[in-house]
Amino acid sequence: MKLFYAQASPFARKVLVTAHETGLAPRIELVATATSGPTAPELVAHNPLGKVPTLVTDEGESFYDSPVICEYLDTLHGGTRLFPGEGRARWQALRWQALGDGIMDAAVSLRYEQLRPEGEKSPAWQERQKGKILASARALEGEMAELAATPLGIGHIAIACALGYVDFRMPEIDWRQGNAGLADWIASFAARPSMAATAPRG
Repeated sequence: MKLFYAQASPFARKVLVTAHETGLAPRIELVATATSGPTAPELVAHNPLGKVPTLVTDEGESFYDSPVICEYLDTLHGGTRLFPGEGRARWQALRWQALGDGIMDAAVSLRYEQLRPEGEKSPAWQERQKGKILASARALEGEMAELAATPLGIGHIAIACALGYVDFRMPEIDWRQGNAGLADWIASFAARPSMAATAPRG
């Protein structure tokens, strides 16, 4: 398999962590990709949206975006599933994944806004995205007992990658304030080998 990815992307990191947790990482060839760089035409050939992450299977089929890729990978191993098959456990895992992905969306949007020229930045837009991140952290704090007691799933991975990206790109956002349970859980989760192996750089 081949994965088009950007090393700093939290969505790509979610896929990479999933690959490590399922034992599939050695089967995946990593193609570092800038969506406007030399590898962009190859990426677009597999994903008309030109977005990372994009996975190309051994059979040449393409999957995108991260929720689809992660669930596909979860069908290729013999261990405990990261995506529960049915019932409340499945819906809870998918909901937590959606919340983690939403934090990523807000954080990436905020990052792009911060990189715009000074005269084109929107302080109101930046505050709106920051508000989404902080509101999500407060909501997760209220669910920490259940989150911590639930076996590892895709929701845990999405949340950890999302808040890891916030720490990486915008450490000035103090989502830990008032959320001690979430902060402790993230610190513990970040020590997993899959997280250490995929820590963002650059």
